[in-house]
Formats: sequence, C-alpha cells, structure tokens
Amino acid sequence: MDLSYRVQQLIEPSVGDLGFNIVRVQISGKERPAMQIMVEHKDGQGMTVDDCAAVSRAVSALLEIEDPIKGTYTLEVSSPGLDRPLVRIGDFERFQGYQAKIEVNRPLDGRRRFKGRLLGVEGDNVRILVDGVEVDLPHPDIHRAKLLMTDDLIAAAKEN
Repeated sequence: MDLSYRVQQLIEPSVGDLGFNIVRVQISGKERPAMQIMVEHKDGQGMTVDDCAAVSRAVSALLEIEDPIKGTYTLEVSSPGLDRPLVRIGDFERFQGYQAKIEVNRPLDGRRRFKGRLLGVEGDNVRILVDGVEVDLPHPDIHRAKLLMTDDLIAAAKEN
C-alpha cells in the first residue's frame, strides 16, 4: 500500500472530526522526507493559519504514535489554494466550468497533457474541452491535475 494513502487513511477520521476534508497527502524526498497535507473546510469557507495549526497538532499526535515514516521528516499542513490540485473524481465535477491542466499516465491520441475547460464527469471519465474538442479522460489514468488561475476562478473565490 502506498505510504501517502496509508497516512491519509490514518489521519482522515481525526481531520474530519475537526471539520476538514483532506485534499491530498503527498510525501516527497529521500534524505529528509517532507509530508504535505492539504486540507479544506468541509463547509467551503477559507482556511486560516490557525486552522492549519489545529490540523497540524492533531495529525502530529497521531503520527507520533503510528510512526509511518521512520526517522526525521518535515510536516506541512496547508490550504489547497485557488489553483488547487484535483484528485478525487468529485473534484472534477465540483469545479466543472473552470480551466484545468491534466496529465495522464499513458498517452491518449498521442498526448499526455491536456489543458481546457472542465465539462464534468461521465461515469469514470473526466470530460474536458480542449481546443474546441471534448475529450474523455479515464479518472484512473490521471496522474496529476490542477485548476488554472483565471479571472473566473478568482471571481468565484471572492464570492465565497
């Protein structure tokens, strides 16, 4: 089982009890690993430094007990930001209409990178409008995806 996934499963109940959803857990580096945990409020309100600190304290206590990473590592708890990563299939539905950049694991029609307007989800496929053409990308094949900073995204953030 992937270490990031194991950590997410371990901390998810506590983070949820605090009123947050985990966006992503990412572990990088070999010599001195860094664990980045992105969280957002369940109700969609903006994150504060105090929110990140509260999650960090709760997560630190769990990680001390379970010790999933042997040795020293850096823990970073953050907000996903406006140009947030898109991870779960529901993220692609939630941000339908916004611009995104998506990379897939294996080429589709000779391409691995797609940039365009999210059209939502159909079954297990993420739909995106790229250069006027609708493209279906199988969610399991998506390696990395994120929203692109646009005037529409900034305006929507100001409304919340």
